Amino acid sequence: QVQLVESGGGLVQPGGSLRLSCAASGSIFRIYAMGWYRQARGKQCELVAHITSGGSTNYADSVKCRFTISRDNDKNTVYLQMNNLKSEDTAVYYCNAGSAAFQLFSWGQGTQVTVSS
Repeated sequence: QVQLVESGGGLVQPGGSLRLSCAASGSIFRIYAMGWYRQARGKQCELVAHITSGGSTNYADSVKCRFTISRDNDKNTVYLQMNNLKSEDTAVYYCNAGSAAFQLFSWGQGTQVTVSS
């Protein structure tokens, strides 16, 4: 079973930046499409960024042009660069393999992102 460990969250002011990392165990990481998901308090979990095994990316409209997803298959790691953060980006962020409709692995502990002045 693949284990996912997210890191890089924190408290940042509006307009600031953070870079999240998700380290995955297992040597077959490279074959999976990966996504970054977030869940704000009282809201449903949503997929915000997605990257295929070949490197094609897709973003939710709410983060387009502000967030960038990337992956390093040699390090079994997927990243989320978040720029121009807004208060509405406050949430716990998770990574997983899959899509908006399904996720393949057990969820990690997530990493809290709080955007506040």
